[in-house]
Amino acid sequence: MGLLSDPNRRRALINLLTRLNAPICVLCYFAGVCWFMGLAFEPFTLRTYMSENAMGSTMVEERFPSGERALATGREFAAHKKKVGGMPVDWLVKTMQARGLEVFTQSFSRTLPFPDENKERYIVKGTNVYGILRAPRAARTEALVLSAPCSPGDNNNQAVGLLLGLAHYFRSQIFWAKDIIFLVNEHDLIGMQAWLESYHHTNTTGMDWSPLQGRGGSIQAALSLELSSDVITSLDIVLEGLNGQLPNLDLANLFYAFCQKIGVLCTIQGRLQRNDWDSVSGYSHAVQTMMLMVMKQASGRPWGDHGLFLRYHIEAASIKGINSFRQYKTDITTVGRLLEGMFRKLNNLLERLHQSYFFYLMPSLSHFVSIGYYMPAFGLLAVILLLRALDLWVQFVSPPAITADGVGDVEQQSSPGALSVLTPLVISHLTGAALYILPTRFQEIAVEHFPVSETEAVVLTAIAVYTAGLALPHNTHRLLSGEGTEQGWRVLKLVAVLYLAILLGCTALINFSLGFILALTLVPVAAFVTPHVPKTLSAVVLVILSPACTLLLSVFLFQELQEMPVSFQDGWLMYLSVISQGILDHHLYGSLVYPLIALMVYPCWLLFWNILFWK
Repeated sequence: MGLLSDPNRRRALINLLTRLNAPICVLCYFAGVCWFMGLAFEPFTLRTYMSENAMGSTMVEERFPSGERALATGREFAAHKKKVGGMPVDWLVKTMQARGLEVFTQSFSRTLPFPDENKERYIVKGTNVYGILRAPRAARTEALVLSAPCSPGDNNNQAVGLLLGLAHYFRSQIFWAKDIIFLVNEHDLIGMQAWLESYHHTNTTGMDWSPLQGRGGSIQAALSLELSSDVITSLDIVLEGLNGQLPNLDLANLFYAFCQKIGVLCTIQGRLQRNDWDSVSGYSHAVQTMMLMVMKQASGRPWGDHGLFLRYHIEAASIKGINSFRQYKTDITTVGRLLEGMFRKLNNLLERLHQSYFFYLMPSLSHFVSIGYYMPAFGLLAVILLLRALDLWVQFVSPPAITADGVGDVEQQSSPGALSVLTPLVISHLTGAALYILPTRFQEIAVEHFPVSETEAVVLTAIAVYTAGLALPHNTHRLLSGEGTEQGWRVLKLVAVLYLAILLGCTALINFSLGFILALTLVPVAAFVTPHVPKTLSAVVLVILSPACTLLLSVFLFQELQEMPVSFQDGWLMYLSVISQGILDHHLYGSLVYPLIALMVYPCWLLFWNILFWK
């Protein structure tokens, strides 16, 4: 405190920070990157452990015996699904009733803002079927959910068969203290969204659905099952949900504990766990696994049906059967016993899962990185913005230089007009608003005048508005106020830097992965752009570090991390698909990534583009 309260010492500290501002900023940037890359090194991570006492032991005896019967039920379900050309509602109702469940159906419909060409749908109509096993030993105030999506073709038939097999087996047990809801939802996430909205009496997306005729207690946890093969070689757990939300870490720990007990090969991000952490290949494997989780979380989209439960504070995960590691074999009976064990442990909960972490990264299923370990990496990047803001403020308030004849620099003394700062600020945000609104509003006009589909019209309109923004604002400061002053761009940059610091800080608190990726690309732009740097080279660098190019590079990096590299042409098509899917996710499920980029991140980047071309 004495250092800051003494004016002379405070002035000396400020002079030191401004004199060494650039070297300190470079050092902080590389330290932040190195800190993040070091998070995957096993000695720097924590071993997973069970925090919830009610689930601390896996000493339950799993006796599920009906794996082959579940597969036969799955084949029967597939035959009826093929016969009716969709969800066999009547057959599911009769089958669930035969297993002693209270069975209900829910119809729903949704008209998409534009056609989803990936799944070839526009007007979606479907029916959800769910059965409730009432708790025989409690007041029926709490519930657990096991769901399996009814996917097109031959996908996920085995999951529905296993769900019905577990329903039949659970019906014969008397120790259930919570209602268990067995849900088969049609049209994947859309059907799940309709069911959850109706269950919780909310309608946040404008979907039409019929009210639920039966419901259980307050849902404590949920598991979504995806199996598409009779032969399962490993089970993969998917955690990433809507807007980067993650379930309580104890749910992943429970899955890992039962996999270890039963002897099932388990993976995360589709990757096997390695024990050679002290080798280069082992560390590289952990880094790639962690970066896959970061990129999935940053996308903001739900990576399974479980992702929509998280917005209702329901801890949920998806379990996917993988058939790729041919030397391992796991039968359906073993998968059923694993699910039985997990549900019996969740049945013991006296309160919602809350004792373990909600913010974490996982380089493997046996190790995790808590928020206290990964936030300093973001903090080292964010402090660069504060240092640059301090430097700009010192330059702004410092007295003008005195010339030899005793006269101060008039240009340095002149204060910038308010319009020279407000005009680019307003126009940049109006451009962002156009990027958010116009793609879906102008799709019909674009289809009428150009030979493109509705989806292509939306994506191309978004790209056109984004590109037009590059030409629009860089001279807007002169629109109403004439020539810009030297102090004018400094004030604008001070505002832009502080704006970016607040924006990235708030984003990182909600979705660390998205905030960190944006900080990696935008902080260098904010730190060193001025009107006095070489225009052409700096403009190229700014475009490469813009949000659109960051997304394009992320598409290629994601494919490389999944060991499925693509050509530039295929990558470009995937990039266009990612844009359309991001807009759809916002309108269908409430994903916040697209409005965040369009309304805040892109206008903020345009302010730095404006500064580069300040005259």
